[in-house]
Amino acid sequence: MKKLQLLSIIWLITFGVTAQQKLKTENVILITLDGMRWQEVFGGAEKRLLVNKKFTGDSVSLKKIFWDESFVKRRELLMPFFWQEIGKRGQLYGNRLLGNKVNTANTMWFSYPGYNEILTGFADDAKIISNDKFNNPNKNVLEFIQSQKGFSNRVAAFTSWDVFPYIINSERNKILVNSGVIKAKGNLSDREKLLNDISFQLPNDEGQTRLDGLTFQYAFEYLKLNHPRLLFISFDETDHYAHEGEYDRYLKSARYTDDMIRSLWDWVQSDTNYKDKTTLVITTDHGRGNNNDEDWKHHGSKMPEADQIWFAFLGPDTPALGEVKTEQQLYQNQIAKTASAFLGIDYTNQPMPGKAIETATKKP
Repeated sequence: MKKLQLLSIIWLITFGVTAQQKLKTENVILITLDGMRWQEVFGGAEKRLLVNKKFTGDSVSLKKIFWDESFVKRRELLMPFFWQEIGKRGQLYGNRLLGNKVNTANTMWFSYPGYNEILTGFADDAKIISNDKFNNPNKNVLEFIQSQKGFSNRVAAFTSWDVFPYIINSERNKILVNSGVIKAKGNLSDREKLLNDISFQLPNDEGQTRLDGLTFQYAFEYLKLNHPRLLFISFDETDHYAHEGEYDRYLKSARYTDDMIRSLWDWVQSDTNYKDKTTLVITTDHGRGNNNDEDWKHHGSKMPEADQIWFAFLGPDTPALGEVKTEQQLYQNQIAKTASAFLGIDYTNQPMPGKAIETATKKP
């Protein structure tokens, strides 16, 4: 009897310690590549588009950079950090050829509804129906986390598309949102001040879109200067060049963005504030068409397959599953709660956010 009681006590102590164990993640960097298709993420450059001079110009030179008969090699040529680092030490979801499906829950399949879903954790097909500049009535995970102990003034967003202050509704929550031509407020480093004077923009009928390289430098300088615990970075050029039908620049932009993410991660892993305490969460706002040679340029509710997206995770609490081959169905609305779960925060909202992706946030 005494032996049984002793075993029971040991079990309770062990269970209590295990239950109280926290994840190692103290910081999250959420990154989006606007309109980046899962087809290229998991398969690399698509030959029918790569050899089409209408979309690539000098396809011969482009093939030397991005083409290989092996799709495994092709995707690594396109996004080496994704496949050399995340593909080995993190997790990638969304290869539909393996039955691993990720979709938007919203039925709009364009940017504002997609970013609303990513950041709030739910689709709002009643209110979020355009890319117009209007303040989002829905509260989001950024402001929820900012209100938690230890996160005041430790949340920020740097984005190329200048509609984000409205999507995030910085007027309501006072989150620092540096987007498009909008000036950053607060203390700026000399390099930030220099970058703030540069006004190169990509033409965009739905607002100003800053070059992604500038957005990255703003975010990187802020990261080093202010050490935010939740940082949102949104790149845009992949979507821009796809709309323009420039497959060559779409591919080069994906490769360039992959390299910027690598630089960010290398620095994170060298800094005592972030090393082995930071998780990357990477995704996209919508997919693109795929039925014919023209559809890849477009998205929206009338474009089949434009709701098909992908996720990537890398950090100290994410088991190294690489390319997840399990047949399953995940949704964009799960990102908000997953990102907060890494920080040990139970994100709640109305309507209820999608569930956290458990395989990304706990040890097997």
